[in-house]
Amino acid sequence: MDHSGHGMTMDLPPFTLGRGLEWSADPFFLAACLLGLGLYGWGVLRLRRRGDSWPVGRTVAYVVGVLTVGLVMCTGLNDYGMVMFSVHMVQHMVISMLSPILILLGAPITLALRALPVAGRGRKGPRELLLALLHSRYVRVVTHAAFTIPLFIASLYALYFTPLFDFLMGSKTGHIAMMVHFLAVGLAFFWPIMGVDPGPNRPGYLMRMLELFAGMPFHAFFGIALMMGSTPMVDTFRHPPASLGIDALSDQSAAGGIAWAFSEVPSVLVLLALLFQWYRSEQRQAKRKDRAADRDGDKELEAYNAYLASLQARGN
Repeated sequence: MDHSGHGMTMDLPPFTLGRGLEWSADPFFLAACLLGLGLYGWGVLRLRRRGDSWPVGRTVAYVVGVLTVGLVMCTGLNDYGMVMFSVHMVQHMVISMLSPILILLGAPITLALRALPVAGRGRKGPRELLLALLHSRYVRVVTHAAFTIPLFIASLYALYFTPLFDFLMGSKTGHIAMMVHFLAVGLAFFWPIMGVDPGPNRPGYLMRMLELFAGMPFHAFFGIALMMGSTPMVDTFRHPPASLGIDALSDQSAAGGIAWAFSEVPSVLVLLALLFQWYRSEQRQAKRKDRAADRDGDKELEAYNAYLASLQARGN
């Protein structure tokens, strides 16, 4: 057993981490990605066959989102993420912030509700169960800002600055559980903020922006804390493989820089999406008001003509 605690050979040249290659193409995430793409494709195909349309942009966003999960979990990046703090931080930032945003922009819940068949009277099929889940107390709690923001923050500080991180990194199961947790937390945090899919908590656009910026600064603080550390803070990455020729403290500083800089990317992406949604909402409201004004104007004209007709009748 080497100093990293994962049984990986330390003196092999770069890109050949020996037994560490078993982490490539993680079967759990590979199966999950293929299943997610397959179900989404089935939903789009079902809509097209019955003559309904589905925005191409949503499909592209969802597919790219799933592929980003596959990129960090089913390629050699996962090998290096086990022994290099900086690469692990890339995995963490992508799977917890970039992937959830892209997946949510694909509106998978909306697609499922439109594609799944309606069960017969008195029966509950997949669509009815999904609707029941969306309206459940559990979903209301886990998507509320009072829950998602603290969880989003705790996923950084309570994990990396406690022995829990080293414990999870010590086994394949723990590593998978940690990455699933990152993805789930990201989806729960950005779901009510994005507002693309239906959900129990839908605050106004201004409140969504406040929720977004309430969580993002803590990523920057976390990154700065790593960059300013005078000693390696995580035991897992305290002794990187000698073949890589990297210094643990320098690698930790790079990981902090990645965490600090990456927090800006999803903030800008989500903010642009919110501003676009806000603009579209205002446009729809304006059109509804114009239609209502047109209808009211016709009624006023009819009333005025009736008034003139009554005056003429009186004169005669």
